[in-house]
Amino acid sequence: MKQIILFDGACNVCDKSVQFILSNDPKANFAFASQQSTIGKELMAQYSVRDVNSLILLDGLTYYTKSTAVLMICRKLKFPWNLASFFQLIPTSIRDSMYEVIAKNRYRFGRKETCMLLTPDERKRFLD
Repeated sequence: MKQIILFDGACNVCDKSVQFILSNDPKANFAFASQQSTIGKELMAQYSVRDVNSLILLDGLTYYTKSTAVLMICRKLKFPWNLASFFQLIPTSIRDSMYEVIAKNRYRFGRKETCMLLTPDERKRFLD
């Protein structure tokens, strides 16, 4: 079963992150859905996700947010990005405080007005 990444579909930083994951996940470990989409909202309700100011990684019956989600994603990316998972040795409170600074300021990098163009293979990885 693929892990699912829920992202803010209006955020340029999130868009670039999804593009980065797509290009560094040759095994296609992840599927994607915008938090604003119908399926994104349904999944967030199903998992009882309350922290929506974060990238969310759904994994089986659990979910991860903030820096833990990012580092869990990095584990599955190709070398050298998978080495970033070692940052899990840093206490979560410190990692999350750094994540929150970026999350609070993410719209300073702009908002998305249009969807990114995907190849047919990439399109298959997005949930409708």
